[in-house]
Amino acid sequence: MSQTIPDNNASIGGFRKAYGRFLEWLVGILMVVLFLEVTAGVVFRTIGNPLVWYDEVASMLLAWLTFYGSALASFKRGHIGCPELVDLLPPVPKKWFSVVGQLIVIGFFALVGWMGAAILPVLATDSMSSLPKVTMDIPQSVIPISAFLIIVAESMTLSDILRQRT
Repeated sequence: MSQTIPDNNASIGGFRKAYGRFLEWLVGILMVVLFLEVTAGVVFRTIGNPLVWYDEVASMLLAWLTFYGSALASFKRGHIGCPELVDLLPPVPKKWFSVVGQLIVIGFFALVGWMGAAILPVLATDSMSSLPKVTMDIPQSVIPISAFLIIVAESMTLSDILRQRT
């Protein structure tokens, strides 16, 4: 009796595609919300009735856009790097330098996510100055969430590197 091995590449490819779409939609929605919020702030200030919460919410949305945009850039391999030196190496050292680099990035964002999550309970006792019902753990939750999203993206890249033949 022959044993069939499931093709995991199809499910990995499907996850990768869905993950990329999710990040694109998240960043796109944040861009639209930030645009609408800033536009509303300008309009209300122009008519002489400025929104009290406009500046603080715009700052929070810009931070969210930056962090989640970083996750998207990580997924698309769009961050600044210096691959020229690694590309000059022979195949085996090139692969291992790439693996070590990915592990360092994953470790760094694991630390960022862990520390970001550890600080959230402390921030839950403070609130936004213009919106006192919104505790600071909500805007700052972007740190551990985006760190996790970046780790997922970098893990996919690490998986690709490990599957490459030298």
